[in-house]
Amino acid sequence: MPRSVNHVASKAKRTRILKLTKGYFGARKNVWTVAKNTWEKGLTYAYRDRRNKKRTFRALWIQRINAASRLEGMSYSQFMGKLHKAGIEINRKVLADLAMNNPEAFKAIVEKVK
Repeated sequence: MPRSVNHVASKAKRTRILKLTKGYFGARKNVWTVAKNTWEKGLTYAYRDRRNKKRTFRALWIQRINAASRLEGMSYSQFMGKLHKAGIEINRKVLADLAMNNPEAFKAIVEKVK
């Protein structure tokens, strides 16, 4: 009995991955094995960086809160310590947004914790 190979599905799979690697440099976009390896590695980078993004944004929020609280005369650590001691439950994302877009509201929070 002759060997049965599903060429239609195989070609469709290769075409799909080559479409995903469109825009890559050199052989990474059109040589099947190189393109497949590049695409797979890209998936691992995407997985890793979805987690790293959370770290990066937290660091950005902390920098923004620090800059805004220093304008009000206290450091980030002092501000956060007094904020928690005062029992104000507000996260860093919201604080950073207030510091950037609504300085009056941030100033009011600082006055409340002082």
